[in-house]
Amino acid sequence: MTLKEAIKERHSVRQYTDAPIAGETRAELERLIAHCNELSGLHMQLICDDPDCFNTLLAHYGKFVNAVNYIALVGRKDFGKLDETAGYYGQRIVLAAQQLGLNTCWVAGTFGRGKCKAQVGPDEKLVCVIAIGYGQTAGTKRKSKPMEKICPVPEDEMPVWFKNGVLGALMAPTAVNQQKFRITLENGEAVITAGRGMLTQLDLGIVKYNFEAASGHRCR
Repeated sequence: MTLKEAIKERHSVRQYTDAPIAGETRAELERLIAHCNELSGLHMQLICDDPDCFNTLLAHYGKFVNAVNYIALVGRKDFGKLDETAGYYGQRIVLAAQQLGLNTCWVAGTFGRGKCKAQVGPDEKLVCVIAIGYGQTAGTKRKSKPMEKICPVPEDEMPVWFKNGVLGALMAPTAVNQQKFRITLENGEAVITAGRGMLTQLDLGIVKYNFEAASGHRCR
């Protein structure tokens, strides 16, 4: 599966089988997380076989089943643009996980923060977690805003790479599918900005990674 295919095939999954993440698949995840930590300065961690983190009323309300594996997105409290950076590198891992045959779900509220087994220092913040495992299903496609709602550039004036990036951005997961972001083209460069609201900076990082992966171009 290519990265562009992973963007299209990846959907949020909350119900998992009891198959463990093991062997080379787990080793590859660990290598990728370590590499992303090195690149970003974050302290992301893979936690496996933990039945407690999603054993809460909120998690049951969120319909999580067998969610015993997750990636904790952790970083220093004084880290500039912590939420955006966590979103960017978290989505990089999410798409790589899809390529490995795994399913994922971004989770910011419906898990037990106090039960999370990740190491979080006194100078660090747990931004959110990403549930991961082998889904009972592949998930379902969600509704998306029309292209013109998030980008003022007329479609017939978009460079091919830019249009590919916008389409990739529209397939990015955002909190409660709010899609509060805007994409513009300035002097041949894509610029993505976040709207106001909860978790929009986390969403911004996720959207930026999807845009770059789909377009092959960097954005700011």
